[in-house]
Amino acid sequence: MIPDIFRGLCDDAAVFPPGNAPLDHALRHHADHRGANYRDLVGPFVFPVPRLRELADSIRTAIMVSLIAPGGPETVGPALAFTRDNIHGASVTALEVVIPDSADLAPLLQIDCGIDVYVEIPRDERRLSVLDAAADAGWRAKLRTGGVTADAYPDEQELAASIHAAVARGVDFKATAGLHHAIRNTNPCNGFEQHGYLNVLLAAQAATAGAEPRDLENILALRDPDVVAEHILRITATRTFLSFGTCSILEPLNDLRALGLIEPIAQGVSS
Repeated sequence: MIPDIFRGLCDDAAVFPPGNAPLDHALRHHADHRGANYRDLVGPFVFPVPRLRELADSIRTAIMVSLIAPGGPETVGPALAFTRDNIHGASVTALEVVIPDSADLAPLLQIDCGIDVYVEIPRDERRLSVLDAAADAGWRAKLRTGGVTADAYPDEQELAASIHAAVARGVDFKATAGLHHAIRNTNPCNGFEQHGYLNVLLAAQAATAGAEPRDLENILALRDPDVVAEHILRITATRTFLSFGTCSILEPLNDLRALGLIEPIAQGVSS
């Protein structure tokens, strides 16, 4: 059984780096995950707008999709229309929209209220203004927590400031990239400092309870699994850190099992 605090925590981003799974493989495994006894951990299938025609050609069963729009707000309307007209098995439950320089946010205001809209928060001087727009419009935020290069990883100070600013505005958020493990760690292959998704969860909960950015920095820096797990078990409030994209659903599942935060359960799908 998946505890409430972890329900829907892991969005299936198997087709994105570093996994880069072939689409047919990713769709097959997503169906397996959604049918497994850990299904409550799994969120929607994350897919990029520029590849929608591939999805139309490959989809075989009904699926919940979170569409990523790297081209900005103006690409969202055509993407939704294409999906509606050509991908009948896909139910778009969320949009994740990159905000280019000087982007017009107005097209997002026309989105059906049944779809959750996430705007990717720029890592520059636009951060607060985009968060303000998200708060005003009732959107959610998407915070970048890593990537394929070292500079794609925000340090504790930057990420803590973003989490604090989002929570202060009442904006729930998800995270993307770099959260490969539950606990803060150093990647042994490339030396990158990687945030832990449980650290992010704890920081978000602390911010909701009134913690200051410096406190959040300390939480993001925690490396002791026992300490992090102990704090996780004390959480009773509703999550404000909603989910994160992961190339492998089984990696976070196994991390949570190893930490004793979920009961051992049969996986039912190969890695």
